[in-house]
Amino acid sequence: MTDTEIRAGIAEVARAHLGYEGELLDDTSLVEALRLDSVRLLTLVAELENHFRVVLEDGDEAGIEHVADLVAVLRRRIG
Repeated sequence: MTDTEIRAGIAEVARAHLGYEGELLDDTSLVEALRLDSVRLLTLVAELENHFRVVLEDGDEAGIEHVADLVAVLRRRIG
């Protein structure tokens, strides 16, 4: 799966489950763009796991600030 496909999947999840309407670029701040609080963050994680059929583990969240960071974590889990 390419980074472009992963980014598109993230955007699809954000639209469907968080009501996000904007474009997600590599340098987009996830917390700011998706207005992530604890509930919205759990929603995002659960729906990304469902969408990509992966399990995100403790520690995966370390260093995730932007879309590119999340793409890299998902790429590792998918691969």
